[in-house]
This record gives sequence, structure tokens and C-alpha cells, in this order.
Amino acid sequence: MSGLLIRHGEWVVVCDGSKALVLCNEGHGGSPDLRTVEVFKQNDPATHEQGSDAPGRVMHSIGGVRSAVEQTDWHAQAERAFLTRLAQHLDAAVTAGKTDSVILVAPPRALGILRASLGNALRAAVRAEVDKDLVKMPIREIVRHLTGG
Repeated sequence: MSGLLIRHGEWVVVCDGSKALVLCNEGHGGSPDLRTVEVFKQNDPATHEQGSDAPGRVMHSIGGVRSAVEQTDWHAQAERAFLTRLAQHLDAAVTAGKTDSVILVAPPRALGILRASLGNALRAAVRAEVDKDLVKMPIREIVRHLTGG
């Protein structure tokens, strides 16, 4: 990826399904200085820790055949809910004038969930999407990955 120019005052939202960093560029020109605006975290236990019992079984009315019922993926549901809440929060921030330009950085699955949850204000403010998982990196490494520097 070639270097991404991060504008002064622009927000860079780096997230996955359980953590989000909202960063604001306080730098100018080609020298980004990302500062933390907010951090969102979600307790994210594994699916097997969230379910209450083994998956059920269904008895079909014809032929007496039984089949298993697929277990609910609590992890995926929690991830979807977290990213939806994040998108709503960011949309409200853009609507309130806290920023007018956003760069979204997330793994492809999280980006897909975010896209489906974008409100009109946030959709108009998104200038770029980067499909990388950078949320566990220090800010200086995030800047290096985004700008190519």
C-alpha cells in the first residue's frame, strides 16, 4: 500500500470486533501526530464460554430422524453488536461536528459489519477504508503502516 495522507483534524478509527481506538491527527502536512480521542473495549469471551448448554436436537415429524441444531455463535453476535454501537457513536460525533473526515481501519470482516451500520453522516465522512488489523499495535506503528513511512 502506498502512503495514505492523513489530514489535520481527521479521525482515524482503528478497530476489530472487540476494541476500537478513535485517533485524531493533530499533525500537519506529511507528519501525522495521532492522539487518542476515545478507546472502546468489549469483554469478549469465547463462544463456548457464553453458551449455557449443548446445542439441541430436533425430531423430524416424518421418518423419526433427529438432527442437531447449530449452536449460536455468541462471539459473532457480540462482535456485530459492538461494531454497530461504534458506528452509531461515530455517526453521532460526525453529526455533532467533532470531525468531518474519517479513515476506517479494520480487518475485512469488521469493515463489512461497519459498512452495513454506517449512518448517512458517517458514510459521507468516510474518506478511506484500510482492511488491516492494526488495533493491537502502538500508535507509532499504526502511523507507519498507514503512511508507508
